[in-house]
Amino acid sequence: MRILLFEDHRRLATSVTGGLSRFGFSVDAFTTAQEGIEATRKVVYDAIVLDLGLPDRDGLDVLRELRDGDTGTPVLILTARDGVDDRVAGLDAGADDYVLKPFAMKELAARLRALLRRPGRSLGVVLKIGKLSLDAASRQVTIENNVIPFSLRELSALELLMRREGQVVSKAVFEDTLYGMGKTVSQNSIEVLISRLRRRLEKNNAGCSIHTLHGIGYLLKE
Repeated sequence: MRILLFEDHRRLATSVTGGLSRFGFSVDAFTTAQEGIEATRKVVYDAIVLDLGLPDRDGLDVLRELRDGDTGTPVLILTARDGVDDRVAGLDAGADDYVLKPFAMKELAARLRALLRRPGRSLGVVLKIGKLSLDAASRQVTIENNVIPFSLRELSALELLMRREGQVVSKAVFEDTLYGMGKTVSQNSIEVLISRLRRRLEKNNAGCSIHTLHGIGYLLKE
C-alpha cells in the first residue's frame, strides 16, 4: 500500500514514514505542495496524507486541485488546525478524514486502513489465484484454508503480484512500491525477496508460481 505524504516538517515526515512502514505502508514524503502534486502525476497512490500548513501553498488549495483533477484517491488531512470550522472546511473541500496533531501512529495507520477498506479500495477485496488467497483487509494469506505467515514486505510483494496476475511487474516497480520513491535499495534485495516468496509458495503447494523474465521483471500465474 503506497501512501503520498505532504509534510513540511522534515522530522515529522521521517517519523511518519518510518512509523507507517511498520504497519505495511510504503510512504513517499514531500515537503512542498508542488513536489507532491508532481508525484501524483507519475504514481497512482492508494491514499494521500496531507498537512495543511505547507510552505508554498495552503493545503486546502492543494486538496481542491487534486479533486478538480478527478483524483478519487482517499485524502486524510493531518494538521494542528483544531477548530471546528477548520475541520468542516477540510471535509467540504474533499477530505475523507481528519487527524489532529499530535497523534498516535497506530491511530493514523488504523484510519488509513479504514479508508482503504471502502468499496473499490485496495483493502476491500480478497485476491485469489490457484489455491492461494490474500485478504487485503486482514493481511492474511491462506492456502487451502491454512493460514501461512508472511513478513510485511513479503505480503506487499505478493499483493503486488496478485493484483497484476499474468502481467510482468518490473524490478523498478517493486522497488518504488515496497521501499518508496527515491529510497536506496541494495542491488539484489528484490531478487532475494522474490526467491524467498517463490520457495514459500512452492513449499505450501499454492497452485501458482512466480516466473522470472530476466532483465524485465516477474509475473505470477496459475
